[in-house]
Amino acid sequence: MLLDTASLYFRAYFGVPDSVKAPDGTPVNAVRGLLDFIDRLVKDHRPEQLVACMDADWRPQWRVDLIPTYKAHRVAEEHTGAPDKEEVPDTLSPQVPVIEDVLDALGIARVGVAGYEADDVIGTFTARAAGPVDIVTGDRDLYQLVDDARGIRVLYPLKGVGTLQLTDEAVLREKYGVDGRGYADLALLRGDPSDGLPGVAGIGEKTAAKLLAEFGDLAGIMAAVDDPKAKLTPSQRKRLIEAQPYIAVAPKVVRVADDVPLPAVDPALPHGPRDAEALRKLAGRWGLGGSLQRLLTTLSA
Repeated sequence: MLLDTASLYFRAYFGVPDSVKAPDGTPVNAVRGLLDFIDRLVKDHRPEQLVACMDADWRPQWRVDLIPTYKAHRVAEEHTGAPDKEEVPDTLSPQVPVIEDVLDALGIARVGVAGYEADDVIGTFTARAAGPVDIVTGDRDLYQLVDDARGIRVLYPLKGVGTLQLTDEAVLREKYGVDGRGYADLALLRGDPSDGLPGVAGIGEKTAAKLLAEFGDLAGIMAAVDDPKAKLTPSQRKRLIEAQPYIAVAPKVVRVADDVPLPAVDPALPHGPRDAEALRKLAGRWGLGGSLQRLLTTLSA
């Protein structure tokens, strides 16, 4: 089981009231919410291995170099001229180091790699996995990794993590008309305002799906552009020709990396805390209470 950790703690932050606080009054709703999420996921799905994948770089420069608008609207310009910083609620940011410390004390593997997003870490673990993989994320970009033949599916939270959309190729075909491999091409053509990806003007999701059904993949579509006999409307051909500079670089931006230099970690789900004393201090300092205890009980079982 691979967790898109930021996706989950954002959901926890907005789903758990900020009245959930540490003894000193500091909000810990994201921390406790994430612990509750992990507890429920382990209870319901019983993974043998679990990795909390982190965004060491939420907006890698190599992606920005290719498409400058990539996540540009999420950047908060600081009056001090400090480096770009992701815009997050100011009571969430201080909770992230606490989350990291708690996961480390628990012994839950936590992996982030400089220059890469959590998606890329997930993509690399998935590519190397010998057995089935469940990816837990609220980010549809990771649908591109779904692969029935390898037992790779996305668990997409609909409400908390108690109600999940178990996304396999049948779900993708029903919703989008493509399989996992085709989803990245669909997203590239359609564009994604939330990630600053312009897409191809005039080609929405349904048209993109029809083109992929007709020509197989992005390469097949672009080959059809140069084939006067291909079944493209004049408008589609014109739009695709105009978008060629974008299409030339977008695949590397849209597709998650599968060659990230991962550190050596033990992904085995722990049965008890790695550092019980550190965990005891964290529990007292941050008032983690029942959320931590429930998870410890689940892990020990």
